[in-house]
Amino acid sequence: MPGKIILLNGHPAVSSLSRALADAYETGARQAGHDLRRLDLPEMVFDADFGQAGFRNAKPLEADLSAFMDGLEWAEHFVLVTPMWWGGLPARLKGLFDRSFLPGNSFDARRKKFGLPLPLLSGRTARVVVTSDTPHWAQRLLYRRAMQVQLSRQILGFVGLRPVRYTHFSPVEHADERRIANWISEAEGLGGKAR
Repeated sequence: MPGKIILLNGHPAVSSLSRALADAYETGARQAGHDLRRLDLPEMVFDADFGQAGFRNAKPLEADLSAFMDGLEWAEHFVLVTPMWWGGLPARLKGLFDRSFLPGNSFDARRKKFGLPLPLLSGRTARVVVTSDTPHWAQRLLYRRAMQVQLSRQILGFVGLRPVRYTHFSPVEHADERRIANWISEAEGLGGKAR
């Protein structure tokens, strides 16, 4: 059944493997009849610094951040394609979440469940496609999937997006054309299934 998807290419560079994977996911989703809205981080204009304002005096959302939040409210499924840098999200992408996810639009700090704010984006699922040079075994055994835990529990899960599924492509640095082509094909297949 066709669904509503918001897709975010979270790589800050104009040209990247993340963009190619997002392109492939979009192609698969559109061919399968899914309704898709897409944003590309390098083309978005916003101040990534939350600053010292706090939630009470938060800066107004720029048009691109409003478009991101409107897309999340509209969508049934959120897809993020991002590299892992230094074990976490690129700074500009983290800034997008810092600035966008605010009380009243993604969580309600006045209403609590088990001491945590009530999420306002429940009923949506998510897929994160991650590229890195860190091998799967190291991600799992040495780093205990730190970025995955942060995204699943403290960012996306905190505002209600569940479940969050992951696809991890690595190592990227010395990947040959055939391997990259396989990753792109897999991303297109994920788009076709809206998963």
